[in-house]
Amino acid sequence: MVRNLKALRLSKGLSQQQLADVIGTTQQSINKYENHSTEPDIDTLIRLADYFETTVDELVGHVVTDGPSPLEKTIPTHKESLFLQDLRKLTRDEQESIRLIIKNYLKDK
Repeated sequence: MVRNLKALRLSKGLSQQQLADVIGTTQQSINKYENHSTEPDIDTLIRLADYFETTVDELVGHVVTDGPSPLEKTIPTHKESLFLQDLRKLTRDEQESIRLIIKNYLKDK
């Protein structure tokens, strides 16, 4: 079962078709993997893990540590993804202003 595929795909802002094109499969296959109606073969799992720069264990949700997985720490939530998309539309100076505002909010925490 590929538990983290949809989150990984969304974190990169990819459609199912775009991901399918990148790893050499079909959009229908990606949909089935995400909805747990079928599982990819090991070669496809490896291509997915390589593309997302993670491990097959992380991709399928097999976590061997007690703390949060590296995947959980790095994949933004949907709201965070939307924020990043908006942030990337700003100039460097505007981005720096936002960074300073966030830093100011965090100084007392």
